[in-house]
Amino acid sequence: MLSIVKSIVLNGLEGVLIDIEVDVSSGLPTWEIIGLADISVKESKERVKTAIKNSGIDLYSRKYIINLSPADLKKEGTFLDLPISIGILKAIGVIKKVNINNIIFLGELSLDGRIKEINGVLPMCLEAVKCGIKTVIVPKGNAKEAGIVKNIDVIGVRTLTEVIKYLNGEIKIEKENVNIEELFKNSNTFNIDFSDVKGQTFVKRALEISASGSHNILMIGSPRFW
Repeated sequence: MLSIVKSIVLNGLEGVLIDIEVDVSSGLPTWEIIGLADISVKESKERVKTAIKNSGIDLYSRKYIINLSPADLKKEGTFLDLPISIGILKAIGVIKKVNINNIIFLGELSLDGRIKEINGVLPMCLEAVKCGIKTVIVPKGNAKEAGIVKNIDVIGVRTLTEVIKYLNGEIKIEKENVNIEELFKNSNTFNIDFSDVKGQTFVKRALEISASGSHNILMIGSPRFW
């Protein structure tokens, strides 16, 4: 039984589309994650197994091979927990015959099946749009951040069980709608200003010059040395 699930990893600040290929077969019970995965990804097998079990699903003793393709690109981060678990559940038939080829999955799993927030959702969603992906499933805590990206449906989820039921058509989850104008309408209103900063005269002057000319500025080191 073979299934393929899509996700995205970060290469610096750029997102890269990858395939999570899951093969489940009879034989000596083993779990192998291949495809240049770092330690955080290899540890995901324990989180995934326990989260699936605590979601009320039995994993039979089988041989599980998870390949992260392309194999020459380093994969790191706990956000591959969710797509790996979906690939397994698709392969063993828990997730029915639903087309998930145009869906990106992102999320870290807790041992009880909850889906935790992750970092880097925004560049991942931007890459998904470039690749023509129509839907992205993310942790509920990241849904508003992902919802800023146009031309993609963002589905925020809280648990693995919720994702399974959504994919099987048992429940409906409204896509995240973010009003960007409403979000940023008060972005120029602050409760504090430079008059509240004691000392640091030269730094404040440099920041004022940078802001007035729309220049970049980089501050390095302890504040006491600025």
